[in-house]
Amino acid sequence: MSANYDIAVIGLAVMGQNLILNMNDHGHKVVAYNRTEARTTEFIAGPAKGTNIKGASSLEEVVSSLSTPRKIMLMVKAGKPVDLTIDALIPMLSPGDVIIDGGNSNFTDSQRRAAHLEEHKLLFVGSGVSGGEEGARNGPSLMPGGHPEAWPLIKDIFQSIAAKTDSGVPCCDWVGQGGAGHFVKMVHNGIEYGDMQLICEAYQFMKDLLGMSNDDMHAVFSKWNQGDLQSYLIEITADILAFQENGEYVVDTILDKAGQKGTGKWTGINALDLGIPLSLIGEAVFARCLSALKEERVKASTILKGPVPEQLPAEQWVDALGDALYAAKIVSYAQGYMLMQEAAKEYGWSLNYGGIAQMWRGGCIIQSAFLDNIKEAFDKDPKLTNLLLDDFFKDRVTDAQANWRRVLAVGITQGISMPAMSAGLSFFDGYRSKVMPHNLLQAQRDYFGAHTYLRVDGGEERHHTNWTGEGGDVSSSSYDV
Repeated sequence: MSANYDIAVIGLAVMGQNLILNMNDHGHKVVAYNRTEARTTEFIAGPAKGTNIKGASSLEEVVSSLSTPRKIMLMVKAGKPVDLTIDALIPMLSPGDVIIDGGNSNFTDSQRRAAHLEEHKLLFVGSGVSGGEEGARNGPSLMPGGHPEAWPLIKDIFQSIAAKTDSGVPCCDWVGQGGAGHFVKMVHNGIEYGDMQLICEAYQFMKDLLGMSNDDMHAVFSKWNQGDLQSYLIEITADILAFQENGEYVVDTILDKAGQKGTGKWTGINALDLGIPLSLIGEAVFARCLSALKEERVKASTILKGPVPEQLPAEQWVDALGDALYAAKIVSYAQGYMLMQEAAKEYGWSLNYGGIAQMWRGGCIIQSAFLDNIKEAFDKDPKLTNLLLDDFFKDRVTDAQANWRRVLAVGITQGISMPAMSAGLSFFDGYRSKVMPHNLLQAQRDYFGAHTYLRVDGGEERHHTNWTGEGGDVSSSSYDV
């Protein structure tokens, strides 16, 4: 048996199949394997017919077909299936071989797997893959991280199949050690949740307050996609609003009950662990949770009454709504970058923030025009603490701020739920506040729990006040979570 294949892909669901076909198109010799052999047979006889792709009937055949160091990419369901496949492969592999997990794994699992495989002298890569089935087939955004010695071994394959920017730069580069690749993909997905929720809020504003038809909204989103708001999600929203089957708009037939696979929730949990105010993305996750309470919401709609929305003139509000969407979108990305910066400190990663923006510039769900501006911001100042402090983003939010406030004021007054857009503005107002009201909160904590506080006149000495005259001078230990 000839052991001259470049890489194997295990898992032949739609993403796995399309990545294999993409690799084949770029001249890489690929071995395909699925635990259910019939799926492999169907793939080789169908989409892979006439290619150089080889179907394998066992893991042993997969391993024996590969040139060394072997490179095996797993495209199986996240969680236990990944661990089971890795455990089955370990005894068959040699030191220096590479196992790549390209699924939607939690970065903590990737951290653990990287350490586990290093004990066996094997190289682990956890890679985010974004762009869905179309991206996998024609050029995804790839976010690999793990053992740094693995990158030179997979770089040519990954960068050849990745999407390219307009200047031809691959939307793929090395992210960092351990679980850094899957962490960046997790943040990508959190920003994706935020973007999608913001678009939904704009859609509801146009539909319920401006009385716009699907065709009218299609025209607005199409126009937005030609300007500052240009992005993949704006583009597909325009397409969705215009799409009809049997004379009926498909979007109007879809139940308003959102699903989720957990990556947005992971982002929020990690933000809480690291103490990062990921408020907009958190509200986007909670909005999906609220949408899932469909039966309760239907009942509540007959009991709880709010204002009856008044129709507003669309021509006076569409541009303002675009400004509000744009400003809130900037906050969503700013919060995502805050989380990555804190994670880099916590986990000892060296992340290239401008490079990450470039990885997201093509082939992924959150690709948008201002990713170029994010790259420029970090190229100009690699130690930039927040995107809102960069001149470009500061000026854009300043320009949009009045309309952002107008849109939210009228939306709230008219009873439209706008949690993500509101959270974005609340974050902006809090972040720009020299003084917040949390001196009172610290006093409350000290009053009921003797938790102590710092004083405005400086120093690290902690103070406790005997607020009631009966509490004494003993204070509790102090710590920050």
